[in-house]
Amino acid sequence: MAEAYIVDALRTAGGRRNGKLAGWHPADLAAEVLNALVDRTRIDPNAIDDVILGCVTQAGEQSFAFARNAVLASRLPDSVPAVTIDRQCGSSQQAIQFAAQAVMSGTQDMIIAAGAESMSRVPMMSNLSLHAKAGIGTGPVSPRIAARYGVTEFSQFKGAEMIARKYALTRAVLDQFSLRSHQRAAAATKAGAFENEIVPIAVQTEGGSTHHVQDEGIRFDASLESIGAVKLLQEGGVISAANASQICDGASAALIVSERALKAHRLTPIARIHDLTVTAGDPVIMLEEPLRATRRALEKTGLSIDEIDLYEVNEAFAPVPLAWLQEMHADPEKLNVNGGAIALGHPLGASGTKLMATLVHALRARGKRYGLQTMCEGGGIANVTIIEAYSV
Repeated sequence: MAEAYIVDALRTAGGRRNGKLAGWHPADLAAEVLNALVDRTRIDPNAIDDVILGCVTQAGEQSFAFARNAVLASRLPDSVPAVTIDRQCGSSQQAIQFAAQAVMSGTQDMIIAAGAESMSRVPMMSNLSLHAKAGIGTGPVSPRIAARYGVTEFSQFKGAEMIARKYALTRAVLDQFSLRSHQRAAAATKAGAFENEIVPIAVQTEGGSTHHVQDEGIRFDASLESIGAVKLLQEGGVISAANASQICDGASAALIVSERALKAHRLTPIARIHDLTVTAGDPVIMLEEPLRATRRALEKTGLSIDEIDLYEVNEAFAPVPLAWLQEMHADPEKLNVNGGAIALGHPLGASGTKLMATLVHALRARGKRYGLQTMCEGGGIANVTIIEAYSV
């Protein structure tokens, strides 16, 4: 079968809710990473076959063919098509996989996989809550679904608590993991580890000066005491805002091409896509599926978990990567080595390509070969993407 290659992968810094990126319209923010990807790779934008962009809350400024609007806001010619997809938190990871499948099938040669989410300007769940407030419809859980699963809603917060109980993960363990996320992200920032992946986004201060945004969610002074002082989300539970991912504004993108495009456009790949896996399971516990998806990906490839050099497991809630580590018997020193969404933020539809940017650049910086990325997704779905990075 034909191969699919990553030529580059980029992301914006993560903006805190109502923070420095909140002034950017999400279509313009997405356009910034599209422009940067073209500039960095020096490709002819007319050669781009498609843009596949992930976005979860497709409402308001992120509605009405959002991916197409991102193209129209960019410097790409308006002859470049685009499509918006929603696989919840894995939307832009699925964009990578759809792009790779198109390339591997031979039907297209050059695709941008991307994601964008402004959680400040288009709040999470607002596409549901605004309808509910207006009395329109009865919500996404139909009577048949409710009868089948015995619930009136699927809650990621309840799912996270269920995983914590199932895998005997105490609040102390979750908070320690949260602290590690901040410490690693802080160390990576100070060491300049994100310089090759972050697209500079300019913002103006109140005084009129211009500067570029850095990841805003990192707590450089984080401690177990400060994390432990944060109120639990439910009485008797273990999940708090401090051991869960941060609400975040951001965008990200990756250029996926065929071998034919590499030769025709004289491009140098930074990685090869080795495996594409997606699975689905219990929608109630919901967030446990990365475990099964990872097992399937390893079975398909014949790789052992020890042969994977780095893992990016999205820190939607601390119990998810901790349960994954426990069940995979994986090395915690290979997991989210530059921190994760607890410190860096989780801009929903942008997180898939965001994590890929971090993973591929971290592999190359260390001279390592295989990387595995996975994330839990609403509805009990999970994607796994395994890449082979090429040395710098």
